[in-house]
This record gives sequence, structure tokens and C-alpha cells, in this order.
Amino acid sequence: ETEPLTSKKDVSDCSKGEDCKENGLLVRNPKSALRLVEDGNKVHPSQGDKGEAAQISNGFSGVQSSVPCNGEQQLMELEDRETWSKKIDFLLSVIGYAVDLGNVWRFPYICYQNGGGAFLIPYTIMALFGGIPLFYMELALGQYHRNGCISIWRKICPIFKGIGFAICIIDLYVASYYNTIMAWAFYYLISSFTAELPWTSCTNPWNTGNCTNYFSKDNVSWSLHSISPAEEFYTRQVLQVHRSNGLDDLGGISWQLTLCLLLIFTIVYFSIWKGVKTSGKVVWVTATFPYIILFILLMRGATLPGAWRGVLYYLKPNWQKLLATEVWVDAAAQIFFSLGPGFGVLLAYSSYNKFHNNCYQDALITSTVNCLTSFVSGFVIFTVLGYMAEMRNEDVSEVAKDTGPSLLFITYAEAIANMPASTFFAIIFFLMLLTLGLDSTFAGLEGVITGVLDEFPHVWGKRRELFVLGLTIVCFLGSLATLTFGGAYVVKLFEEYATGPAVLTVVFLEAVAVSWFYGITQFCNDVKEMLGSAPGWYWRVCWVAISPLFLLFVTCSFLSNPPELRLFDYDYPYWTTVVGYCIGTSSIIFIPIYMVYRLVITPGTLKERILKSITPETATEIPFGDIRMNAV
Repeated sequence: ETEPLTSKKDVSDCSKGEDCKENGLLVRNPKSALRLVEDGNKVHPSQGDKGEAAQISNGFSGVQSSVPCNGEQQLMELEDRETWSKKIDFLLSVIGYAVDLGNVWRFPYICYQNGGGAFLIPYTIMALFGGIPLFYMELALGQYHRNGCISIWRKICPIFKGIGFAICIIDLYVASYYNTIMAWAFYYLISSFTAELPWTSCTNPWNTGNCTNYFSKDNVSWSLHSISPAEEFYTRQVLQVHRSNGLDDLGGISWQLTLCLLLIFTIVYFSIWKGVKTSGKVVWVTATFPYIILFILLMRGATLPGAWRGVLYYLKPNWQKLLATEVWVDAAAQIFFSLGPGFGVLLAYSSYNKFHNNCYQDALITSTVNCLTSFVSGFVIFTVLGYMAEMRNEDVSEVAKDTGPSLLFITYAEAIANMPASTFFAIIFFLMLLTLGLDSTFAGLEGVITGVLDEFPHVWGKRRELFVLGLTIVCFLGSLATLTFGGAYVVKLFEEYATGPAVLTVVFLEAVAVSWFYGITQFCNDVKEMLGSAPGWYWRVCWVAISPLFLLFVTCSFLSNPPELRLFDYDYPYWTTVVGYCIGTSSIIFIPIYMVYRLVITPGTLKERILKSITPETATEIPFGDIRMNAV
């Protein structure tokens, strides 16, 4: 099988200036890049041939660096895919993607709401049997096939290619609202550069008569209608929701938030426009800085009066909660959205790895770091909530009723404002929120960029900077609705409906396509080619049965009991639920549309069309040292 690589008999048949295409020989393309053409012969050594091919698999030490053709030496060049400069760049990028704003606000809230310390049991179980196996599967797929979320399906199961298009649409939806939350944080950051933080008093133009500052030296009683200055700053100055009547009357666009978002997208563009070589360097700051700040805030929170009350409320187990189905649903949803399979990011990032990189080890490291970060963030949040409860002379449950971004922008911001050195802590806290969000945005857009560039290399292959510019402009324009006075209502709607059920459906179909159509045996053989050993029975069982059931369980639970949305004093009308489902469906509709399109354009009988559509149509190139071979 390896004889044609060094055989002079075959190469001597090539005429000058022509490509050598005979019997699996190296081919010269117009860019002088030479590839191996297998012409229907399997060139990748099987398990029985490993011994004979040991010399090849260990780096092709016996292959000449040039191939003679009519007495002339032609230099062998490999037109290779871009790779990470260092392994740590990849790890930090994946950690930065997985660890985002949700780790800080979503996990602590879900944990105390679902039984405190007892919630860690279903959370761990769902991570072991659902989240981590899916995380590992995507890393392995991307690293082996070295393609983005669209073109990779040609090598797995072509009829499911619509999954790639659905992923790109979902990523665009996420970019349209996720960066707006960072714009809020940026507004807070700019407002923090003052001697007295603006959300500490009730004497500002935006304050109302209900504003009550219970941190003042005067004896102030907290009533049912009392509103803290931090809440009024968030709702009336930053968001200005009082100038909107709801989703049917969003009002005008906030020019302050628009400028903040424009600056954020500018930072994003110049961080990712050149590819992983540049973004891999940026994440050294954006992925590590939040951990420094979390440690500082944890130390400060632990020294506050009443901090122990918050920690006790956070971790006190309520074992009865484990009998409730919704607790297990919340655990499954939290671990899934925290690790983040299904957004095309893991496929894109791992596709830039070296072929024999240990993606199994990477999956365990990054998923463990992500889960631990969520757990530690709970202490950072609840030590401060305990302090707030102490100051208000209320139960922690009353203080901790804020959820989502309100937990950060109202409750935590207010606590920081009333600490010594409040300006310093406010600046580093909102800087942390920005960096947490930035590397997640880098990742989400890279999933789209890699997918499109790999699918249309003849159009965008040499125009990455132009494509990234167009993509950021589209995302910015798509965010305008979230920058209105009622933009917070739009963010909530997109967060609950546009991405949740759609991503669950995408990953469910992805797991089924890989395990049942591509074949779990073939997939495990692919992993063995990269790592030297095949995944064990635990991983196989998870990929074939447990993980798909895990996804089906969460999806059905969501659809059977859709969330009733409420934000501030606004109850979402019924028609918004219909709109939300329509937005979610607009992405996954590409999957059945492409399936029909594929069957229509494929020649033959219906049975032949189906068989051709579920059979990989493109061979995956397997690197051996300095050249690549096609795996059939």
C-alpha cells in the first residue's frame, strides 16, 4: 500500500508540467501544493497493517522530501489548515467559551432554587452521562474531520447537513442579544469611574419617590413599595424600560447603549479577524482575568458581615427537592447550556488542533474547570447576598429573588456600591463581566466563520477579514431591537425561546446522526486513529443511548411546560410565546428543508437516494507526518 509513494516507475510516466495522477501518487496543484490521491484504493492502514505501517505512522521517516519527475526535483508542499500556536491557546479558548455570564448568574440561582447542596447530585449525574460525553463527541468530531459545522456533514452523513445551517442561524440569534448584555455591563463600567457610584443615592434625575436607600445613615424603613437606587439606575437610566409599553411598543433606540455595543463589536472584530492565531492570544487575557477577579471578590465577600447566611442558604440541602422532576430538568439544562455543545464552536475550535492532540484529556479538563467555576461563583454571589440580607434585616430568600442579569446589575451592584473602596470593586467586577462575555462572543462567531469559510472556500477562503467585517455588521444591525427602551424584553424572549429548544433539537439530531447513521463503531475507530486507543463502553453507551435520551428528556420537558415569561412588572402576552416558537423554528427548519432538497437532487430510486444521502461523500484526510492520506 505504501510502495507507490517511493516508486520511480510510476512517477516516470508523468510528462513535464503535468500533474502526477497515477496509482495514488502525489499531485501538484496550481499552487504547487502536493496531495495524495488515492484513486479508490484504501491507503490508510487497517488494524492488521499497523505493524507494517509503523514506519509511516511514526512520521513518514522513509518518504523523500521531493519526487523526481522527468529528472527534475519538485518540492512537496502541504497546503495545511491553520492550527493553534500553542495547546494552551486552545484550552483557554474553550474554557473562555464555556465559562460565560451564565456561570455567574444562572448556576447560583438554579442551585439554591432546586435544593441547595442537594442539587449537586442531579447536576453531577447529568454532567457525567449527558453534558461531558456530548462535549467530548464534538471535540473529537471537529479534530478528526477538521471542518466547520456545515461541511463536516459531507464526511459524516450528508443528509444531515442542514444541522450546520441551523447552527449558524442560532449563533446569529445569540449574537443579536448576548452582546447587548455586555453593552449594559460596559455602561456600568463607564459609570463606575466616579468617586460616588451613581446607583448609591436617590437624588439623581431618574429616581422616583419610591426610591429608598436603606444604606443611608438615616433611619429608613423598607416597605412593600420601596425600590433601591440600584434598581432604578438599572431600569430607568440604563435600560429606560419605563419609556416602553412592552414588546408591542418598544420605543426608541438608546444611543448610549448603541455606542457601547459598537465599541464591543469593534473589539470583537479586531480580535477574531485574522483567525485563531490572534484570538488565541486575546483569550490569555479574557479567559484568565475573570478568575483573578472572582478570587478577589470571593475573599472580599467572605469578610462581609452576614456572609455566612448567604453560604448557608446556598448549600443547605433540601433532599425532598430531588423527588421533583423539574429539578432534574433544570440540572440537565444547566449543564448542557454551560458546556455549550450544539453551537458549532467546539467543532470549529477543535478543527484547528493537531490531528493527534489528546482531545479526550481536553474534554475532561475544560468541562471540570467549567463546572468548578460555576460552583465557586455561587460563593461569590451568595456571600454578598447574605451581606445584603443582614443590611436589610430580611431573609436571604427575599434578597435573592432577582434572577438572570438583575442578580448582577441590581443586587450585586448595590452590594458593591456600599463596600469600602466601592469604585475599585465596581470597576473590576464589570470588567470581569465584559471579559466573560467577550471570549464567548469570539467563540460563537468563530463557529459561523469556520463553518462558512470551510463550506465556501472558493468565495471566502482568501477574504476572511472581509467576511468577518460583514458578519459583525449583520450582528450589530440585528441587535438594534435589543437596544430600544424595551430591548430588555426582547433579550428575555430570545434567551428563552430563540436558542434553548432549537439547540437541544440540533444536538439531539447530531448525536443520532453520529451514533446511528455514521456508526458508533466507525466513530470510535476515528478516535482510535487520533489517540491510539478506542473509547470504552461507558462512552459508547452514553453516545448511543443515554445522551440522546438525556436531550430528548430536556426538550420534551421544555415543550410540555413552556416558561411563562415575566420581566420587572411586565407579563408577556400569549402572542409572544407564538413569536418565540416561530423564531426558534426558523433555525431548525433548515434541517428538514435540506433533507428534502438532498433527496430531490440525488439521482436514482428513492431507496438509492436515501442510501447515497446517508453515506459519507468525502473522504477525510489523515495526516502521516508531513503529508496527508485519504481515509475511506
